[in-house]
Amino acid sequence: MKILIIGGTGLIGTKVTAILRAQGHEVNAASPQTGVNTITREGLPEAVKGTDVVIDLSNSPSWEDNAVLEFFTTSGRNLLAAEINAGVKHHLALSIVGVDTMTNVGYMRAKIAQEDLIKRSGVPYTILRSTQFLEFLGGIANQATQDNEVHLSDIKFQPIASDDVAAFVAGAAVSAPINGTFEIAGPERFTMPEIVSRFLKDTKDPRKVVANSENHYYGGTIPNAALVPANNDKAKLGALSYEKWLSKQTQQA
Repeated sequence: MKILIIGGTGLIGTKVTAILRAQGHEVNAASPQTGVNTITREGLPEAVKGTDVVIDLSNSPSWEDNAVLEFFTTSGRNLLAAEINAGVKHHLALSIVGVDTMTNVGYMRAKIAQEDLIKRSGVPYTILRSTQFLEFLGGIANQATQDNEVHLSDIKFQPIASDDVAAFVAGAAVSAPINGTFEIAGPERFTMPEIVSRFLKDTKDPRKVVANSENHYYGGTIPNAALVPANNDKAKLGALSYEKWLSKQTQQA
């Protein structure tokens, strides 16, 4: 199978590329650095030619409301148009659990717009909605730090390891398109202050986590359960617990 990965050199893209190549598939791990740009269309027609599956793992370089919306709509239109011209059989996109419940966050509105473009395109598709990655716990702490305290909302949180995300993406890529969405998440549920505090302690970070009930997340107020699967019984759960993930990070360091 010939597979094009947009964002193929990023955190998830590199892992998905390795999995699919090990299975014997022909994989083009594309990015602007490799000459494939979904905004300018540079290299795009050539990249999709003869491709069976396109996996879109792209991300905006800016999270400013207008910029991120412009990125996902422009990239999505260009990519899907190229796929239609090339006769691509399956479009797979990575999105976010709860995205449609967080419409007052600019990034989430942009991801909803991306999903809508896919659904209206006519290209057979699968949208995989993921919870936040365990790899981003440090970043979450950093953006919430004030005077050496980490102020976080006491919202439900079910982070997933990037290795598990990559495995789910790779599995969906070689399966038939579902023309719908499914959710993936980590195997354990916490509150955000609970898991970030645990991560800081385990990484010997002296910052103290201060919990609140304001439900703020990246510039907007969200429902308390927005960041966990809507139906945990139907969601596909990863294999790596927080402890297993942390042990793996320590071994790789």
